[in-house]
Amino acid sequence: MDKKILLQDINISIERGARYRLSGHNGSGKSTLVNTIAGNPMYTIDSGNIIFNGMDITKENATNRALRGIFLGAQNVPEINGLTLLSFLKHSMIAHTHYDTGKDLSMGGFLEKLESVREQLHIPQDWLNRSVNVGFSGGERKRIMLLRLLLTQPAFAILDEPDSGADKDVQNQIIDTINKMPNTTFLFISHQDDFASRLGITKTTTLDNGKIVV
Repeated sequence: MDKKILLQDINISIERGARYRLSGHNGSGKSTLVNTIAGNPMYTIDSGNIIFNGMDITKENATNRALRGIFLGAQNVPEINGLTLLSFLKHSMIAHTHYDTGKDLSMGGFLEKLESVREQLHIPQDWLNRSVNVGFSGGERKRIMLLRLLLTQPAFAILDEPDSGADKDVQNQIIDTINKMPNTTFLFISHQDDFASRLGITKTTTLDNGKIVV
């Protein structure tokens, strides 16, 4: 299969604590860029490096990047039949806790934290026993993303069109959650200027045809 070059001459530096926005029309390369940063194996890097917290992570897989603190709230999330949301969150938290502290996370500790965040987001308890993303609306999937975000408290959160499929109430919940995470650096993709203006954007970069134009 012939390779297709999707991004060229990309040079972006995101300061700790920033709220950075990627803009551009559909097909300009925004989702390709954030998926590449997160380690999606569909994309390969022919030249250049990704430096995160002073370390070269270019050759690391998506799992290692996630454990280092890179969170991807993708626009299109997979449905996983047979894997409950509770089990998914538990294994994610066990992995993050062990990576960060070298210690095992007790079931009691996990459930206590989960219950606190679940109540904070007003997420129904019965969601936890449903398969991941199966039968959930777009807005409900965004709320599950927020649940993951608050549980893992990543250093760097990439949110690809978090406003897409979300009504005003969910959009407000997204903004409220982000405002409660001052220690997380955010990279957003959003086509809605009104929504983006409420995120406290510190810098915007515009892509066109796989290149930075602004």
